[in-house]
Amino acid sequence: MKQGIHPENYRQVCFKDMSNGETFVTKSTVETKDTVEIDGVEYPLVKLEISSTSHPFYTGKMKLVDTAGRVDKFMNKYKKHLTKK
Repeated sequence: MKQGIHPENYRQVCFKDMSNGETFVTKSTVETKDTVEIDGVEYPLVKLEISSTSHPFYTGKMKLVDTAGRVDKFMNKYKKHLTKK
């Protein structure tokens, strides 16, 4: 490893998969405003839309991940163009 190019402020951070509620704690330098308490210890919290515990590649289960309603927004925006022929 090259000296002097890696951050030194690693700390324990909790990552939470918002699609299934799974959490895991690991070292990171990510900045966050939220915190969570796990087993009496307070950790900085990073919220994820998807992680290895919910991604179809890792779980083997196919599911539609559309937390923002992108398909509905598209359909509503282009509804009149899609119905015309």
